[in-house]
Parts: sequence; structure tokens; C-alpha cells
Amino acid sequence: FIDRWSPRAFLDEPIPEHHIQTLFEAARWAPSCFNEQPWLFLYATEPEQRKIFTSLLVNKNQRWAASAPLLMFVVARRKFIKGGTENRHAEFDAGAAWMSLALQARKLGLYAHAMAGFHLQKSYEVLGVPEEDYEVIAAVAVGRLGDPSQLPEDLLQMELPKDRKGLKEVASDKIPFVE
Repeated sequence: FIDRWSPRAFLDEPIPEHHIQTLFEAARWAPSCFNEQPWLFLYATEPEQRKIFTSLLVNKNQRWAASAPLLMFVVARRKFIKGGTENRHAEFDAGAAWMSLALQARKLGLYAHAMAGFHLQKSYEVLGVPEEDYEVIAAVAVGRLGDPSQLPEDLLQMELPKDRKGLKEVASDKIPFVE
């Protein structure tokens, strides 16, 4: 777990197809409410597809993510298949699937970097995702760690694993909202 971080420097070398399938297999086994597995990973590996996916990112992310050999978008189905009611846990469940994928990436010697910086409305249009049925949650870049010195200076300064909050800041045996 502690070896996982989100670099921006990626080698533009293809990821073997069996590794890509292993990433999605890891995501497939994530837990979900009623075992609905509401996530869907839309991905691109071919240069032309990657250009399309890259165009959906904000400019700052385009500058580094374009070199990642695997780009994807994580979407979550808004309603339960059984019953058709709102699944308010879909994004939580998709987050579990993403984390499974990210940890599997490290096991394969890869890195995964999730991004909130993308053009949401454009992603629905370009990817053909029906907005009434799915929520586009995040973009993700995956690849082998590249040479950080190849990044622009402003991104190079950010290219370090981040420290984490202390345990007392993220877990409590007291209800902090009640006085």
C-alpha cells in the first residue's frame, strides 16, 4: 500500500495486453453494494484513441498524461440493475474498484494516477456515455515510471510521493461532530 503513489512521468511504452486484463480483473473483484459492480472502465491504448482521451483532460493534465500508454475513464451506473432505484453507493463502489486496479498496477511494476481534472460534459459527449444512466467519475493514466526530468518545471516540482495525514486525522473512536 505505501508504495502506491501517483506520478506524472510515464514511459510511453506499451503495456502488455495480459497486464491490462489483469488490472481490470483486479477491479472486477472489488466489493460493491448488492454485488452490483456498477463501475465501467472505458480505456484507450492505441495512439489515436489516446489522443481522443487526452483531449478530454484539462490542459495541465494533458501535458503529462499524453505519454501514458493506458488512459481510461471510470464511470458508475447511477441506478441498481435490480429494481432501477438510485444507487447512492455507486461512486463509493467504483472507488473500491479503482483502488484495486491501482494496487494491482503496483504489483505489476506499473503506476496509476487518477485525475479529477477533465472536462465532464465533453467526456459524456465524446465517449458516448449516457448521462442519465452513468456518472463519469475520474480519468486515469497508467504506465511504467518515466524520467521526471522530462516534465516541465512546474510539474517536476510536484513529482514526489505525498505525505499522508496522521491516523488521528483520518480515524477516530469519538464522534468529532458531536459536542
